[in-house]
Amino acid sequence: MALTDNTEHYGIVTRVFHWGIAVLILWQFLSASAHFFFEDTAVEAFFWPTHKPLGVILLALMVLRLLWYFINRTNRPQSVSLLAKLGHITIYLLIVIIPVVALLRQYGSGRTFELFGITVFPGFEGEKIQWMLDLGSDFHGELGWVLLLLIIGHIFMTYVHQKSSTKQNVLSRMWK
Repeated sequence: MALTDNTEHYGIVTRVFHWGIAVLILWQFLSASAHFFFEDTAVEAFFWPTHKPLGVILLALMVLRLLWYFINRTNRPQSVSLLAKLGHITIYLLIVIIPVVALLRQYGSGRTFELFGITVFPGFEGEKIQWMLDLGSDFHGELGWVLLLLIIGHIFMTYVHQKSSTKQNVLSRMWK
């Protein structure tokens, strides 16, 4: 198995990024769902504390994945359509934007943010930064649900391509 991408298949680095990010996104949706549907239960207590740290890790992995994409962009399998390409770009952007607006909200609140015991940014006293709070509150969760719909569409279209008359086996490009 090749380390880098080629015109027929994605390499091991791209696959590890893809499936690793997929698992983290699934966990993020489980933790958000636990927080929303099972507030003050053991389920929420298990999932919710991981939401912020894994969100930052997800953001970092996505930045690395985008760098890897630009390194390999001429060696990758072609998108099956313009719509598929736009869908992937939108998913990538949302995976970056969603944690960024959450970090802005966290900073604007004046509360300290620590990641595994390391201070990412200290808290501050005084007035909260309202535009940061509003941006995070208005868009973090909502964009998360848009991302979920796009991911469901992504999975569904993989199935559609498998079953279409052209039998484009797009899953094998990321799986085998």
